[in-house]
Amino acid sequence: MDYRDIYKNWLASGALTADEKAELSAISDDLNAQKDRFGAELEFGTAGMRGVLGAGINRMNTYTVARATKGLARYIIGRGEDAMRRGVVVSYDTRRFSTEFAIVSAEVLNSFGIRVYLFENVRPVPVCSFAIRNLNAVAGIMITASHNPKIYNGYKVYGEDGAQMSPEDTAVVVKFIEEEKDYFAPYKKIGITESDIRNADGKTYENITVIGKSLDERYFAAIEKLMLSEDAVRAQRDKMKIVYTPIHGSGYMPVTTMLERMGMPVVTVPEQVNPDPDFSTVRVPNPEEADALSMAVALAKKVNAAVVIGTDPDCDRMGVAVRNDKGEFVLLNGNQTGVLIMDYILRRNRDKGTLPKNAAVVKTIVTTRLANVVAKDYGATVFDVLTGFKFIGEKIKEWEQTHEYTFMFGFEESYGCLSGTHARDKDAVVASMLFAELACFEENEGSSVYDRLQKIYKEYGYFLERAFSFGFTGIDAMDKMNKIMNDIRTSDISSVQGKKVLALSDYLTGVTTKCDGTKEKITLPKSNVLLYTLENDCWMCVRPSGTEPKLKIYLATKEDSFDSAEKDLAAMKDEVVKKFNL
Repeated sequence: MDYRDIYKNWLASGALTADEKAELSAISDDLNAQKDRFGAELEFGTAGMRGVLGAGINRMNTYTVARATKGLARYIIGRGEDAMRRGVVVSYDTRRFSTEFAIVSAEVLNSFGIRVYLFENVRPVPVCSFAIRNLNAVAGIMITASHNPKIYNGYKVYGEDGAQMSPEDTAVVVKFIEEEKDYFAPYKKIGITESDIRNADGKTYENITVIGKSLDERYFAAIEKLMLSEDAVRAQRDKMKIVYTPIHGSGYMPVTTMLERMGMPVVTVPEQVNPDPDFSTVRVPNPEEADALSMAVALAKKVNAAVVIGTDPDCDRMGVAVRNDKGEFVLLNGNQTGVLIMDYILRRNRDKGTLPKNAAVVKTIVTTRLANVVAKDYGATVFDVLTGFKFIGEKIKEWEQTHEYTFMFGFEESYGCLSGTHARDKDAVVASMLFAELACFEENEGSSVYDRLQKIYKEYGYFLERAFSFGFTGIDAMDKMNKIMNDIRTSDISSVQGKKVLALSDYLTGVTTKCDGTKEKITLPKSNVLLYTLENDCWMCVRPSGTEPKLKIYLATKEDSFDSAEKDLAAMKDEVVKKFNL
């Protein structure tokens, strides 16, 4: 059906609210706007679906959420009555319509006779993942658009292991979703409201059970066991002041609770504590961006804090700032934070005599290779997986079954990490706890977090990596992105900024081609990713985003000083941008 006809059908539907009808009426003479909203369905991929809020089949709204949940329900029904009894955990963050979407999801599942565990208030990704495992649920739904701008929301689906659903199971769910042709098909609504579920831990509505504080306590008890330096914390906590900001998101309660349990004096940014779906104090609620932590850094200077910690709206990513050797605050990137926490975990376990001989770290292929050389000195093995934390979760699951390796830590360059096996997705609550503990430990040793990072660089070299995103707009945005990706794939790239290409790994074909022409099979799943291995531990990786029309290019270099690395990386970027007209 033509997009104009779909638009007219929606506009004529009696299911729309007055606001939705007004929203669509406003574009009656704008064919481009109609095409943008109705020219394609909002894609449901391996990371779920994410899109701009609004009316239309290419938007996040109650109708697209209900349709996706019907597909998930049919998948669960196909697994049998036991799966239906085990049920689905539904959680959500502080974004616009997150609570409404969570309630719609719960009511759709309930209408299919599937048990639902619905959180009474916002809870972050790691708590959702933990709850799936702790309650033996068959799946989970997290309503969030992570750190995207305020106009977005999203819908993430988790499998029974607490990791984001596997590509194989997702394909089955997508098939069922695509068979749901009527966005307005009725389902049983029992009229649950936001006020009905607030602080209603244990209350039931047909197949829906409200969960909250009792589950939280189990989560906190599980992650407290991951602490490694209680003595150092006790010795330094009165002097180690930390400023924390949830950036208006779901991290406030769990992060401050854990830091308070540690006895750490935490100062929160008052303007950013309360939930705010507009994220009005920041440009974007992304701790990867320096300005997202600017208010926290300013407060840290005022109260003379040593560390700044910020988490994104669904609290699966953590950004930090620490004081350098001049006493000035510097922001650490995801690679630096990940290596520091990894080094801390391996070092403390080694010192305690609790480091397993088969210790393993898992990271993504676009994450720093500094981790490899640091872990090697502890006798730990590093495994690379495709981008997406579910692949890290798969390695944990594999080793729980085979006992071939013991999982110690997993992380990715995009500020997400996991210590422990209580969850199967990124956990910024645990990351905040461990980073605070690391700061206390270093201070107790007469050092600092910044000093430790510089020591690592001096010993192994200045590894520097950066990701660059190139966005595309319009209904044909994905086509534009795919064309450039194909252009790069078919190009003969023999060097980047004078660094010889030693090997090209094409994860779509599953083959690595070395510069001498020999080929090797890639054992990881096929994916639209190109990885160029260059001389001197340098590399370049190109891949499309899994959730939006963006092309991501990762560049990495290694030099003898930070300044040299910065200059080399800038030159690499300039060459790539010019070559492919980005």
